Amino acid sequence: MFRPAYFIALSLLLSPVTGFAGGTPDVHSPAFTAVPELTAGFDLLYEQKFAEAREAFLSWESRNPEDPFGEVAVAASYLFEELYLQGVLTSDFFLNENKFLHGIDGRPDPERMGHFRKALAQAGQLARERQKANPKDGEALFALTLAAGMESDAESILQKKHMSALKRMKEANEYAKRLLAQHPDAVDAYIAPGIANYIIGSQSTGNRFTLWFGGIHGDKKLGMEQLAKTAENGLYLKPFAKILLAFAARREKQDRLAQKLLRGLTEQYPSNELFASEYAKASGIPQD
Repeated sequence: MFRPAYFIALSLLLSPVTGFAGGTPDVHSPAFTAVPELTAGFDLLYEQKFAEAREAFLSWESRNPEDPFGEVAVAASYLFEELYLQGVLTSDFFLNENKFLHGIDGRPDPERMGHFRKALAQAGQLARERQKANPKDGEALFALTLAAGMESDAESILQKKHMSALKRMKEANEYAKRLLAQHPDAVDAYIAPGIANYIIGSQSTGNRFTLWFGGIHGDKKLGMEQLAKTAENGLYLKPFAKILLAFAARREKQDRLAQKLLRGLTEQYPSNELFASEYAKASGIPQD
């Protein structure tokens, strides 16, 4: 039975303001212009200061209550925290085939997951309201892309509901395709198809054939190229894409790429001991 280890992806997300609907995007939208308050919030996530990050997101959301990305960012803060506490965001997890294919040992924190799902539900409701006015609304598609990706991560990695996770992954991929067809410069969205392509491409030949027959394709090389787009030019998910790409590089024996990415993260976030530890592992530096 196919049991993907699904993507951590997802998701850590963003929070835009007023729409980049079907035409020219709003230059004030956070999807296209880095908003200092949101950037600071995501930096706090990468520094493992989860409560402080949520405060920043909630503060921004209180002034932008109709934008779905406030809730997406809040959901991301809960998911990222749980993934960190469960040891998912490490090379030990990614390089362990059993964990990579089957998920964590044990169960996630029910209270934290309850907050996560509540934020996802609110984000989805806000996104669908925007789509009533414009089915091609870019911010709605972005929120739905990242929300579906995060839900897939949670169901596969944390709750081990793999078939349900597969459905959410397909949804995220479809939303991303629609968004990027309209707005290819929404670079953070490439993380969804990037993760999907890499994870599915890492499956056995039999599993890949089953997924291909079900309409899902996988390509590890393409997946890494898509992750690289976010790692190079993303607004809020750039560091997160670097984490994922570094671990993929380690799986593919591309040690120099992994070292470069992890060294950069260590320099950017010196207070995050996890990045320093992973850089040392990738570089073969003995640790105490």
